[in-house]
Amino acid sequence: MVAEIQKQTALHLSTSSGPGGAERVISSLAAALNQQNYRVIVGLFRPGWLQDECERLGVETKLLPLPGGLQIGWFRDCLRLVHEEQVAIIHAHEFSAVVFGWIVARIAKVPFVGTIHGKNYYWEKFRRRLAYRIVSRYGRLIVVSEDLKRFVSQKVGIPESRLQVIYNGVELPVIDNAASSQACRAELALLEGSPVIGTVGSLYPVKGHRYLLDALPAILKRYPGVVLLIAGRGELELSLKEQAMRLGVEQHVRFLGMRNDVQRLLSVMDVFVLPSLSEGLSMALLEAMVSRKAVVATKVGGNSELIDHGSTGFLVSAENSNDLADQLIKLLGNPELIRDFGLAGAELVHRRFSKAEMISRYQTLYTSLL
Repeated sequence: MVAEIQKQTALHLSTSSGPGGAERVISSLAAALNQQNYRVIVGLFRPGWLQDECERLGVETKLLPLPGGLQIGWFRDCLRLVHEEQVAIIHAHEFSAVVFGWIVARIAKVPFVGTIHGKNYYWEKFRRRLAYRIVSRYGRLIVVSEDLKRFVSQKVGIPESRLQVIYNGVELPVIDNAASSQACRAELALLEGSPVIGTVGSLYPVKGHRYLLDALPAILKRYPGVVLLIAGRGELELSLKEQAMRLGVEQHVRFLGMRNDVQRLLSVMDVFVLPSLSEGLSMALLEAMVSRKAVVATKVGGNSELIDHGSTGFLVSAENSNDLADQLIKLLGNPELIRDFGLAGAELVHRRFSKAEMISRYQTLYTSLL
């Protein structure tokens, strides 16, 4: 009789609760590792979408609320969790979780991994830059794109040799059937033959939705039936709706709020647009590409590592509505190019940005530290 292999416990820490790209990576990674060689616990600074998603995926969660003032109580609770659950490795995500998690790992004498998911503004304060430099000396820091690796090295002052790139990965989709796509078109009041542009992302300034809306009047002059789908929620929802009204395009824009059926929405889009001002490695863009959607994205962050301009999509300048409109008009007028971009983009994601590849690389990293 073969003895059951005892799984080692990995504690993931997250400051944010989502929903966003980083939180989706955390839940996906935690669930996959939990089904393989590790027992994963996700420690959360606050409740929210990430807790619900982890529990839906069968991953254990623990709330570790971060009080104001001195954080002695938080460290005591986290260290107790590490001791009681016999945590073998701590993996933290984003600034506060990375710094606090690293301190706990040092005290508990367990290996530490920190993942930086995007260009958050920690580099603007000397104390935060110093904290990351210290962490990089005594723990392993992961970044999600080569662009982010260069950025962190230059802005924070960490040698690139101390930063390892592990790309975000997505699962290969189950392509929606025609009936599902037709039902979605009916639900969204999309007329047969109307070109559909779409974007998915939180409604915050950094996501650049205002520039996409500004591009819409020029697109409508060439293609009067175009409809723009905007999925996501956030602080700019009201102002973006007001902007659409000022531009006179509100009848062509569908604000869809937070959606759990993104793949279904993708099935009705002709072109996916990512107008962000900053990115790490966009999960929304990866999901669109693996779903064989033609994509147009700003030339920021890891987007250039996903899109070979003119081959797997179009890259445009950030904060440039004219450039965005020009490339979308060019693409909407060329169905063959839409098809070719979709196929080439999906092949690239299958080859370099699969979920299986991401999981494999993190498992290899964990094994090297344990």
